[in-house]
Amino acid sequence: MAAPGPNGADLRWSGKHKHHGGNVQVIATPDGWPIWVSPVRPGREHDTTCARHHGLIDALNRIAAELNMPTLVDLGYENAGDGFRHPRKKPAGGELTEAQQTYNKVIRGIHGVCERANSLLKTTFKALRRVSLDPSRITKIAAAALVLLQLEYDRTI
Repeated sequence: MAAPGPNGADLRWSGKHKHHGGNVQVIATPDGWPIWVSPVRPGREHDTTCARHHGLIDALNRIAAELNMPTLVDLGYENAGDGFRHPRKKPAGGELTEAQQTYNKVIRGIHGVCERANSLLKTTFKALRRVSLDPSRITKIAAAALVLLQLEYDRTI
């Protein structure tokens, strides 16, 4: 379903994936278990834009400051704040130090486990793979999938 934005571009078209779609943010436990899914946002929106829209950036930065509990993220959240930990980018025309390379290995290793949350939702519920429904229905399907997954594995919070 096309959704023209202010400049006429289709908000649901993802240039990255070359398909219409939506962006659903997922929060997971450190062992890769999904505990929250956001309402769907247009597919062309960047992850940080979606997270900011849902109040996640401020909330997770506050949690990190108050509880000393940072959030592990991918490079899509670069510059989101001090409460986020992501791999270091290689500087233009330079190389990462050995310490930065080690840091990246640790972060990516832990982050890989957390990506399991997305995988669990998409592989368990085929309805979340290639969805072309109204965005409000996608939101309901994602929320229902989260609840069903938690009940199936007795992992309710």
